[in-house]
Amino acid sequence: MIRPYQAEANAAIEQAVRDRKRQMLVAMATGTGKTYTMVNQIYRLMKSGVAKRVLFLVDRRALAAQAVKAFTSFDAQPGLKFDKAYEVYSQRFFREDFEDDEKFDPKVIPTSYLMDPQPGHAFVYICTIQRMTITLFGRNAVLGGEDEPIDEDAEQMNIPIHAFDLIVADECHRGHSAAEQSVWRKTLDHFDAIKIGLTATPAAHTMAYFRKIVYRYEYTLAVREGFLVDYDAVALNSDVRMNGIFLQTGEQVGLIDASTGEQTFDNLEDERQFDTTDVERKITSPESNRRILTEIRKYAEEHEKRFGRFPKTLIFAVNDISHADQLVDMAREVFGKGDSFVQKITGKVDRPLQYIRQFRNRPQPSVVVTVDLLSTGVDIPDLEFIVFLRPVKSRILFEQMLGRGTRNEEHYPDKLHFVVFDCFGGTLLEYFRKATGITAEPPEKESRFILQVLKDFWDNRDRQYNTGILVKRLQRIEMEMGGKAREMFAAYISQGDLKRYAANLPNVLREDFTGAMTLLRNPEFQELVLHYLRPEKSLIIAYENVDTVTSRYIFRDSAGNEYKPEDYPLAFTQFVKENPEHIEAIRILMDRPKDWGTDAPHELKKKLAATRFRFTIENLQMAHKVRYHKELVDIISMVKHAARDEEPLFTAEERIHRVLDRMALYASVNPEQQIWLDKIREHLIANLSISKGDFDLIPLFANEGGWGGRQTGFLTGICRSISSSGTRRLQHE
Repeated sequence: MIRPYQAEANAAIEQAVRDRKRQMLVAMATGTGKTYTMVNQIYRLMKSGVAKRVLFLVDRRALAAQAVKAFTSFDAQPGLKFDKAYEVYSQRFFREDFEDDEKFDPKVIPTSYLMDPQPGHAFVYICTIQRMTITLFGRNAVLGGEDEPIDEDAEQMNIPIHAFDLIVADECHRGHSAAEQSVWRKTLDHFDAIKIGLTATPAAHTMAYFRKIVYRYEYTLAVREGFLVDYDAVALNSDVRMNGIFLQTGEQVGLIDASTGEQTFDNLEDERQFDTTDVERKITSPESNRRILTEIRKYAEEHEKRFGRFPKTLIFAVNDISHADQLVDMAREVFGKGDSFVQKITGKVDRPLQYIRQFRNRPQPSVVVTVDLLSTGVDIPDLEFIVFLRPVKSRILFEQMLGRGTRNEEHYPDKLHFVVFDCFGGTLLEYFRKATGITAEPPEKESRFILQVLKDFWDNRDRQYNTGILVKRLQRIEMEMGGKAREMFAAYISQGDLKRYAANLPNVLREDFTGAMTLLRNPEFQELVLHYLRPEKSLIIAYENVDTVTSRYIFRDSAGNEYKPEDYPLAFTQFVKENPEHIEAIRILMDRPKDWGTDAPHELKKKLAATRFRFTIENLQMAHKVRYHKELVDIISMVKHAARDEEPLFTAEERIHRVLDRMALYASVNPEQQIWLDKIREHLIANLSISKGDFDLIPLFANEGGWGGRQTGFLTGICRSISSSGTRRLQHE
């Protein structure tokens, strides 16, 4: 079912097409259904004849698999799936990339469709932009990343510029629109087609390529309209993450050789200081990671006690091996729920899409450690905890990482928010607090290989500028190369001293240009400059380092303004007194308690969480605990106390016990009926309401026979009693 804002996006795109726009940008918040919107859009454009051959580009295999499912499951017309109306092709997948119980039939595109496009073709081709770059320019054009390996079966083809009528670039904030000369941008530029970019985080360089945002649907509006959920925040203070690590003389440390993985031990002969940027890159403190996970476990246990489920948790680590692996091992120990409960999902694991699918759809794993692979695009609606153990400076990346938790109400209708753990004392959230419509991140500078610099220099293109560039590149190599590289450079430069050579290069070029260029253009020297040997990295393990870890909840409104815990209930009191007419459940509580029904508590929680103050139940309960020294106050008490100071504060358990215990004074029950009463008590404590329909829908009751069982008469009497007097007591006692 197309949502109103998705229909608006389609209308805006179609108007741009009518206006003969060839490049356009659609900015929709993560979780609002960009892919679904574009599937509908593509069908409309194909059906109208505007576009017949469509290329849908993504930058992760995981997103390609999701897109295949989106197209094949889309109802183009009643009783007609998209792939039955038009052909849908993709790159090659593994069987494990899809659900065990779903049909696995992605169709690999015929080569002729790419190399010899025909007017009669009508199809969608779903492909990673990495693969399309290889198809156009060969394997040397793509730099494979750790989290997205290059497809082994990809090969170069001669694809004409008119192969596609329409290209949709999903997550276009990423590399393929970041630099003017990047190979990914060259991939887009190769084709003469209408190009639509999709992103949740439009940036300056994205705008430079796609030129105009034709439609925007922002995160704050999606939260306000109930399509996404906002986040609560926990500032986790770690001395190690905030101040770095200081090692004393004589302290024993572990040393891991990156080339062999072998660990040795050493006693320091002098003190050493590592700043925060070195943590998990040059040095790690196992005890710090353990204490951080232990602090997070406290919040997870509170969540489990409150909602009856362990929160699905995503932890962002600094790097794949030393940090991610350490966190996985420690989390298994800290949470104590078995190895399958905690998993690593990065590009280095076998069949990562299978693990992503399990994380999304199954109870386990409940805790996942990643680096980059799950930072963008991957859809996990039930995610409730996001842990930043990795420092982030890119707003685009930060907003994408936050976007993993914004989806709501797939398996858990009571997910009204998610929790972000800022393990840098809240400084990450503060750094990104003032969001802008266009992400204020400069475009990446054009990066030329050193061989291109040399060629430009030889061809007398801006020689003075290129001399400066060449000196800086050689000085950088000097700082990065290892001892073996110095020995290899000694064959060309005196003592392999590249630093001295670089400093003297401008003079040499002026005095002996031909001689200098003879060396600089030597193929063997150029090969060494490109592929010089770097020193093997090692990691120090600070076994004796002890970290101090504390945490605090951040009470914040939708504008990012923070409140002290003691001031938050005062803001709630003012809101309740001034806005009862805006939330029907508040009016029911205050004026018509007999009308309190099953929907009222959920409606109240949802509406309060969507206010600009973000009055989530968790925030309100924690603030009431600080101000009134009362834990787990129920929502009824908080609303009534806000309206009238003399109203007492009860927990849900206290309220229900008072109601049912008083009712029990007027009726005797047999053992079987007492079992039912206990189940009703349990349900009311969790939900603060009950109706006849609950007995056949809620497993707690349905498993015992539901409303139609032997105790129908007893249940009728209990419900009548609760609805006539007990419900009032739920509010008044």
